[in-house]
Amino acid sequence: MEIGAMLDELREMASKDEKIRQELLDTRKDTHPLAAFCSKCRELGYEIYEMDLITAGEEFYATMRRSTNGGGENSPKLEGEDDFYELFFASLEQKS
Repeated sequence: MEIGAMLDELREMASKDEKIRQELLDTRKDTHPLAAFCSKCRELGYEIYEMDLITAGEEFYATMRRSTNGGGENSPKLEGEDDFYELFFASLEQKS
C-alpha cells in the first residue's frame, strides 16, 4: 500500500476514534515528532517510516509537475503541497 493510501486510512481511523486522533496529534509534542508519528503509525499497523513519508510527498509533487505545463520548471509550487506529514496534521486539526 502506498503512503498516501495509508495516511488516508489513518485519517479516517482518527476521525472515528478520538483517542487515536489525540495520540497522533500528541506525537507532534515529541522531541522527534516525525519519528514519533511514524512509530505510532507502525503501532497501528501501518508500515510508515520517516524517509518513506518524506520522499512520498516529493515524488507525488514531482509527478504532478511533470504532468502539467509540459513538465516545465515554470509551474508554481504551492506552499506545503509536497509535505504529506503536514497535510495529514492540517486535516486532523481541521476536524477539531
